[in-house]
Amino acid sequence: MLDTLDAAAVRRWCVGGLAALKRHQAEIDQLNVYPVPDGDTGTNLVLTLTSAHQALAMDLDTLPDGEATPHGHALRLMARGALLGARGNSGVILSQILRGFADAAGAVPAVRGRALAAALRAAAATAYTAVARPVEGTLLTVVAAAARGADRADTDDLPAVAGAAAREAAAALARTPEQLPALARAGVVDAGGRGLCLLLDVLVEVVTGERPARPAAAPRTAPAPPPVTVRETGSDDYAYEVQFLLDAGREEVERMRAVLAGLGDSLVIVGDDSGGTWNVHVHVNDVGAAIEAGVVAGRPHRISVTRFADQAPAPRADGRAAVVVAPGAGIAELFGGEGAKVVPGNPSTGELLDAIRATGAARVVVLPDDPDTEAVASAAAREAHGLGVKVSVVPTRSPVQALAALAVRDPGRRFEDDVIAMAEAAGACRYAEVCYASREALTVAGPCRAGDVLALVEGEVHLIGTDLVDTCVAVVDRMLGGGGELVTLISGADAPAGLVEAVQAHVARRWPFVDVQAYAGGQPHYPLLVGVE
Repeated sequence: MLDTLDAAAVRRWCVGGLAALKRHQAEIDQLNVYPVPDGDTGTNLVLTLTSAHQALAMDLDTLPDGEATPHGHALRLMARGALLGARGNSGVILSQILRGFADAAGAVPAVRGRALAAALRAAAATAYTAVARPVEGTLLTVVAAAARGADRADTDDLPAVAGAAAREAAAALARTPEQLPALARAGVVDAGGRGLCLLLDVLVEVVTGERPARPAAAPRTAPAPPPVTVRETGSDDYAYEVQFLLDAGREEVERMRAVLAGLGDSLVIVGDDSGGTWNVHVHVNDVGAAIEAGVVAGRPHRISVTRFADQAPAPRADGRAAVVVAPGAGIAELFGGEGAKVVPGNPSTGELLDAIRATGAARVVVLPDDPDTEAVASAAAREAHGLGVKVSVVPTRSPVQALAALAVRDPGRRFEDDVIAMAEAAGACRYAEVCYASREALTVAGPCRAGDVLALVEGEVHLIGTDLVDTCVAVVDRMLGGGGELVTLISGADAPAGLVEAVQAHVARRWPFVDVQAYAGGQPHYPLLVGVE
């Protein structure tokens, strides 16, 4: 149990919250039906909190400036990152919830129960202020309920207040169909509110050490929406969504707010005077007039315009690249054929940073292909950020996962959306490695001796054999027993002749409806790498 919410707890809350949103991303996407069927609230929340997490991760060693408390410094980093990465109404409102929370909690020397209640009140007030026309039955309703629950607890006991806030938020979420007919018709709760409840439950877990037991919100069973860009809020009378960051003063922003309110709807402007950066979101028909209003107010940047009727975003050359770690010459050739910049296995931080800079791209995705290289890739990404390059590390742990990720890369998507798609493709690819034991050891599959054949699935030894072909066949059978449509085989530098052909023949006999792709990878130590998708 924690008595106060310190900086370390803030970081655990952000990490745990992001993990929870990712786990429930598809569920939240399916819940989002207000006011028209829409499937991107879960994705928007994940993108927003990912940016908050990145802001925290990039500032691990920075001490707070001036009079800032350590927990206040961490909360403001989290809020600032969320603001800069916010996408859609749900993301923008979440960023303002975090901003209000940070402003209030960061101003007190210790965040105990009553201070947490005050922070939630400030979070709700800031969120409502950010929305031009607040609607009940949404994320706003849920955050307001959380604040009321925290107030009613009326104690300095931090776990008690956190628990009361989370329970009241969950109860308010369950009532959202009573407030919005669209939710009632679909038989679901509000998507943004569901995301906030997940974050509050993680906060409870951080301060108590125990995860609250909550029933999952049932996803709707209606057919998936067509592949169009759709709106989270607003009237169908407006054809475009305009978003941009704006560097301006409060007076200029208020004048711009009046202009934009006359041009369209779904207007949200969030930010603060201390940073001088505002996130502007509006639905309009006159895109030029909306952007001109920003130019008059200050300096707009990161301008994004989306036409709701578009079937998909048009491909554009926006300075993107992929950097992939390849442990063998054949694998390097495969990745190079996919347009990636290749780095030899076991690179240093400096080598990866050099490769990122050599691409000349402003947005780079890094595929480390090995658990030990993942930390190096993250360090290189932080260094690249200081040079103005946006880098995302997709935690691939095998070259077969990198192949799956590269196969879905699409320059027509937003970079952040593309990174998510690549990460999902990599995560859906189970991987195995077959090698020879170098020494006697006790594994989870039993004892092995030097020279035994080991088959590792997802990094754990699952099979121990004496014959290479038999063990390779056995591990493929074990993996396909859990389902799969495509098997990728990558032979190593020490693979004997006929190994891949023998495995292919076995799959054709035993699993006739499974496709097999085989490549000569040339990697050391592992005669065979296996991927199953």
